[in-house]
Amino acid sequence: MEVEIISRECIKPSSPTPFHLKAYKLCLMDQYQYHRHYPKLFYYPLNLSEATDIDHIVSERLQLLKQSLSETLVRFYPLAGKFTDRYSIECNDEGILFVQARANKGFTLNEFLNQPDLNLINKLIPVDGNERSGQAAGAHVAKVQVTSFYCGGLVIFASISHMFGDGTTYSSFLKSWAATARNHNNNEEESSLIYPSYDASYLFPRYDEFPFPSELTRKAQFAPFCKTGRFVMRRFVFQAKAIAELKAKAASSSVQYPSRIEAVSALLSKCIMAAFKSKSGSSGSHKPTLLTHVVNLRRKARPQLPEHLVGNIICYANALICADGEVEVELDGLGCKLRESIMKPGSDFVNSIQGSGGFHNYFKALNDENDVHTVVQERITFTNWGKFGYYEIDFGWGKPIWVSVAGFGESIISLPTVIILMNTRLGDGIEAWVSLLEDYMNLLQVDKELATLDPSPLGQA
Repeated sequence: MEVEIISRECIKPSSPTPFHLKAYKLCLMDQYQYHRHYPKLFYYPLNLSEATDIDHIVSERLQLLKQSLSETLVRFYPLAGKFTDRYSIECNDEGILFVQARANKGFTLNEFLNQPDLNLINKLIPVDGNERSGQAAGAHVAKVQVTSFYCGGLVIFASISHMFGDGTTYSSFLKSWAATARNHNNNEEESSLIYPSYDASYLFPRYDEFPFPSELTRKAQFAPFCKTGRFVMRRFVFQAKAIAELKAKAASSSVQYPSRIEAVSALLSKCIMAAFKSKSGSSGSHKPTLLTHVVNLRRKARPQLPEHLVGNIICYANALICADGEVEVELDGLGCKLRESIMKPGSDFVNSIQGSGGFHNYFKALNDENDVHTVVQERITFTNWGKFGYYEIDFGWGKPIWVSVAGFGESIISLPTVIILMNTRLGDGIEAWVSLLEDYMNLLQVDKELATLDPSPLGQA
C-alpha cells in the first residue's frame, strides 16, 4: 500500500475567535504533560448496494468533513491555534492542519482490514517537524488526515496534543465534529452538539514558577523505565467468553466482582512480568514493578466536574508489585492491587489540588511517586480508551468498522511499556494494544494464557 498526499491546508473556524479568548491558558495538570500526538484512526467502508459515482461521493464527504470541522472549531477554538510556550496557546484561528491523501489504485480498504499491517498504518498519519522534535512552541494543537481508497472507503486520522487535553477532551471534540456533520445531512437536533467547558485553568491554576525542564514532567517520570531498541506493537483481542472466564479467575474475597478492565489488566501484567523475568534470566522473584492506570478525575470530584471539561483532568494510579510471594503475581492478587490503586484517588485529592495552593499538593503527590521509583525496576502503564465511545463516531454515513492506533515502523526508539485498552466493535470484547521491545514481545505472543493475536477486524465482534 502506497499513500499519495493530495493536499495540505489549514481549516479555520467558520467565525473568528473573540479577542478576549485569544490567549488560552493551560491548567496545572497540562503543565505536567508534554507535546505528543497520540494517533487514533477511524475506518469507514463505502456500503452501497448498487454501482454509483464513487469519486463524487468521496468528494462530497471530504467537503462535509471540512465544513463541519470549520464549524466545530468555533466551539473548540484553541485547536485552531498554536502553542506559544509550555503554558499557553495562541488562538489565532490559523486552523487545524488538514491533509488529504489517497491510497494507490487496486488496494481496497477491505484488503487492508483483512489482515492489517500495523506498521502500514503509519502511512495514514501526517507528520511534521514539530512532532518529530517534540517541541511544543509553534506546533499545531491538532491534526487531521483523511485517506481515501479507490473503493470509496475512508480512513480518518485525528489527533490533539496531549498538552491540550486527555482522552475525554479528545472524545468530546470528535463527537462534536461528528454531530455537526450529521446535522448537515440529517437536520439533527442542535442539542446533540457538544459545548466544552474551559474552566480548568480557573479550577486548577497553572504554576508559573514550574521549573522547565523538570524531573516532575510526565516525560521525565517515565524516562527511567524507557528501554531503547526495536519496539513492536501487537494487538491481543479478548472476546466476551474469554473475559468472563478471566473475571472468574481474578475474583477474590477482597474483589468478588472484578471489572473487565481489571481482569484483562491483571492477566497482561502477569504475562509481561513473566517475560521480564524470563529475559533477565532470574530464577528468583519478579522485579519490583509499578502497574499504572490513568484515572479520570472528573468523576472522582464531588460534585462531579463537567463531563466536557477541557484539559488533562487525570491522575496516574500506581500499584507497586514487590512480588515477595508468588501469590501477589497471580490474577486474584494482581486484581486486588489494581482495584485498590484505582479507587485510591478520591474527592479529597481532587479538592486538594484546586485553587491557588493546589500546586503544592499536586507536586507533593508527584514527589511521592518519584520516591517510589527508587525501588521500582519496571513499569507497565495502562490507559483505557473503551469508555470514550469511539465506535459511535458517525459523520452521517455510518459508524466505523474499526478504530485503531498505529505501529512503530522499523526504527530504533526509546519507550516505556504501554498498553492501550479499547472495546471491540460491538462493545463486549477488549482489544489490548501492547507496545514492547521485540525480545519481550517474542515471549509474550507465544504465551498460551493470552487471547487471539491480531485477528482481522472484519469478522470481529
